[in-house]
Amino acid sequence: MQTFVNIFLGFFIFESIGAAPITDTIIYDSEFYDIPLGELPHSFIYDENEQSDQLETEIGTALPSIIQESYSSAPLTEEPEEEASTPKLIDGSSAQGSGVLGPQTHDGLPTCLLCTCLGTTVYCDDHELDAIPPLPKKTMYFYSRYNRIRKINRNDFANLNNLKRIDLTANFISEIHEDAFRRLPQLEELVLRDNRIRQLPELPSTLTFIDVSKNRLGRKGIRNEAFKDMHELQHLYITDNNLDHIPLPLPESLQALHLQNNNIQEMHEDTFCKMKDFTYVRRALEDIRLDGNPINLSKTPYAYMCLPRLPVGSLI
Repeated sequence: MQTFVNIFLGFFIFESIGAAPITDTIIYDSEFYDIPLGELPHSFIYDENEQSDQLETEIGTALPSIIQESYSSAPLTEEPEEEASTPKLIDGSSAQGSGVLGPQTHDGLPTCLLCTCLGTTVYCDDHELDAIPPLPKKTMYFYSRYNRIRKINRNDFANLNNLKRIDLTANFISEIHEDAFRRLPQLEELVLRDNRIRQLPELPSTLTFIDVSKNRLGRKGIRNEAFKDMHELQHLYITDNNLDHIPLPLPESLQALHLQNNNIQEMHEDTFCKMKDFTYVRRALEDIRLDGNPINLSKTPYAYMCLPRLPVGSLI
């Protein structure tokens, strides 16, 4: 009797299980991790041409309901790519034709990669350059000190209408084209000290600061009346050049004149003052250096009557 009861209960349980609804379950079995995608029990093939509802059906058979809801939302649309902005040079102009880092140098490198460009200033100090590199058009301040530049050509600074300062200290410059600086409408400061220059070219009248110390100008390196029309010139430094005269006339705007360590042997009474006008006062020119020259300043006492201060130099 007990045996018959056990058989009846087993058959009832089996029928109950068979009548229960079948639900999809997700089984994460590690044995599937190393099986190729094509050999999985339910392979998934993505077809761009299938309708979105078919895609949702396939995904729903493999992913939990939470993930399925995210896929059943509005179909994904490709966001338009943002148009890439055009790279700009330090001068704000387009990079097309000249490179993002400035115009190409003779060595094939952009100027702003070879040198350092900050705003409108270009620093090329101590890079063993043997020529002036091409500069961005909006360059205002250019420094190329301690290099091996030997010559300044006519077009080295062409079309640089905003250039205000050039500093080429400590190069090997011995030749400068006559028009190298003349066509720069805003040039204010020119520093060419410690080079091998024998002849100064024509300079723009806009200059306020000139330093050509430690060169080889000698007797003929500065043309007559070279500084006459420079009505804004304030500082003129021509030390250590073997000059034998003071370059006259000097503009009224001049504040400092350094001529030490040359070969100046004489001075005239009208070098700084007006010999026939004893009321004339030259107040701006307060700093005159003539020390290191074979000249006796005491021989021309009337040459300093119009000055606020006496020149520095030998009085014996």
